Amino acid sequence: MSERHTFVRGLHDVGLAAWFGGSLMGAVGLNGAARDEGGTEVATDRIASAGWAKWTPVNAAAIALHLFGSGGLLAVNAHRVATQQGVAASTAAKTVVTGAALAATAYARVLGKKVELASSGDPRDAERSAEHPVDLDKARRQLAWAQWAVPALTGCLVVLNALHGEQQRPAEQVSGMWGRAASLARHVPPGVGCHLPH
Repeated sequence: MSERHTFVRGLHDVGLAAWFGGSLMGAVGLNGAARDEGGTEVATDRIASAGWAKWTPVNAAAIALHLFGSGGLLAVNAHRVATQQGVAASTAAKTVVTGAALAATAYARVLGKKVELASSGDPRDAERSAEHPVDLDKARRQLAWAQWAVPALTGCLVVLNALHGEQQRPAEQVSGMWGRAASLARHVPPGVGCHLPH
């Protein structure tokens, strides 16, 4: 119970912090500043797109760190997932929410790229946009929803991470393992077990 895994936990936590914090700052600060300073919808799109494009490689690195750290933590805590009551459920929930956050992040990037190309003043971008025409107003609305979905989902991951931290407390581990053992014992079919000779 006292074994430390500081490196993988650090990767997990720093990656999640950057993913959550960067997406929240972008949705609030970058998009808000673009609306205030843009003047027109096209100028707003260009400012916001430029900012999100700068953030994309950093965000990708943060997500990679988080996923690597998550895999490492799952490996070192596999025994707790199997034996401590509640850990498997919280791990499954975290996996589902992580998948949803990844999907929302990817979808936001696809929509952002479409808006970026459609609002660009570069003739090459205009050509690429013409090859795949898009309803710009609809894309803007969907992009706004997707960009808010990412901090909402990664915020849920922060809460689930806090739950995992609570589940690692010694008292929680002991009670959870006893609870798991008791649950398994209740499901043992009658007559199964050791019988001592008379």
